[in-house]
Amino acid sequence: MPSDQRQPAQVSESTERYLQKLSLWDTVNIIIGIVIGVSIFKVPSLVFNFAGSIEAGFVVWGLGGILMLAGALCYSELAAALPETGGDYVFLSRTYGGGTGFLFGWAQFIVINPANIGIMSYVFADYAVSFLHGSNTEVSNSWTVALASLSVCILICLNLLGLVVGKWAQNILTLAKVIGLAAIAITGIYLGMTNTTPALAPEAIVGESSSVANLGLAMVFVLYAFGGWNDAAFVAAEVKEPGRNIPRALMIGTIGILVIYLIVNAAYLYGLGYQELLNSPTPAATLLGNAWGIPGQKLISVIIMISSLGAINGLILTGSRVNVRLGMDHRFFAMLARWNHRVNAPIYSLLAQGLISVCMIVLVGTGAGQNLLELPFQLLNWDIINWDQYGGGFETLLAATAPLFWIFFLLTGLSLILLRFKLPDLERPFRVPLYPATPLLFCGTSIYMLYSSLMYAWGLTLLGLIPILIGVPLYWLSRRKDQPHSDSKSTP
Repeated sequence: MPSDQRQPAQVSESTERYLQKLSLWDTVNIIIGIVIGVSIFKVPSLVFNFAGSIEAGFVVWGLGGILMLAGALCYSELAAALPETGGDYVFLSRTYGGGTGFLFGWAQFIVINPANIGIMSYVFADYAVSFLHGSNTEVSNSWTVALASLSVCILICLNLLGLVVGKWAQNILTLAKVIGLAAIAITGIYLGMTNTTPALAPEAIVGESSSVANLGLAMVFVLYAFGGWNDAAFVAAEVKEPGRNIPRALMIGTIGILVIYLIVNAAYLYGLGYQELLNSPTPAATLLGNAWGIPGQKLISVIIMISSLGAINGLILTGSRVNVRLGMDHRFFAMLARWNHRVNAPIYSLLAQGLISVCMIVLVGTGAGQNLLELPFQLLNWDIINWDQYGGGFETLLAATAPLFWIFFLLTGLSLILLRFKLPDLERPFRVPLYPATPLLFCGTSIYMLYSSLMYAWGLTLLGLIPILIGVPLYWLSRRKDQPHSDSKSTP
């Protein structure tokens, strides 16, 4: 029998290993929790500044939402047709072969997911330090690394208690995050109504930024703010009725995020006015500070801390499932595939993910760690890393890993088109509308973002690329000689 005719049966068998405990609502919360991290509290001033006007700014935000929706539609088809744990790992393996899937899984395990967790943990720590300083507590910035590491350890421990605990933590953090964003929106309306001078007076609409408009750079910041929705595909095997609920969750989640972003941006503009928004690097803090003074500034710190924790928890929950798939297919990583059915969680995968994340936080956040990372380049007399240029752990991790992220995004987008030809008989409960325009739009976006991220920090890209290259010999050494998954036993 041709291999394409056996695919639906294989998919069904693979999903039986997992308890399908994630409802549509749980999956939507994972998407919103990961995507709405910290960007909406920081980048709106940059977006409107580079867009050049209010109208252009909203067009860029709307276009970013449309591009995100195009990607979500592509992932909906892939995840509904192949509802296995691992998401992109499965899509890339079926399209290009096991080597490409392995490199994605290895990159997620050793670089991409720990870096994303580290990015959010640094944001949490920065605002925690700020909050404690505001309370007149003696806390120095040297505590940032410790607080970032602590946040990861606590959330890893929660997820070790099982999927039910992890998903409820995600639901609670996402709800708290949405309540915080609602508070920002209400504050913007309140300030706008109490201002004696209209916030959007005609003379304010044409700001200084109109002469230096750069819509492309504005789009880079917007697409970064929309990043992370695809992680829902990593837990496809644990979603109830995945063929129906994954596409619905991706579409509900992405549209909901776009609506939230547009409302919050409107609140910034209405409450602060165009020019003050442009002049504020942290518009959320400025808005609440103008309305409520010091208590408002403390409140925004708490909101951002909660938002960061929600993103970290979502990344931990979904990322650990990619590690499981890596262990299922490659004997060097077999321990990661061991599943504890008593708590319904991959214990070893979670522990390994937490350890790598904390190591990465320490490496980029301390002088000794930075010296260690520079050592290979110093031996080659390459002076390509300027730590001062990136300002801290957040920017460093983002710059080093963004190109890798967009490379795999591009390959996944292309896989939808290629699988239509390679596996024409594969059952597809959901088909992307406007094919092939929708996947081509998504692929074009990925190419643009790959180029932009490479131009921003090519030196740090090399730093992120080295661990990926180590994965090439690992793939040949770790391939199983027997059937995939045959040694992937679960712990009782």
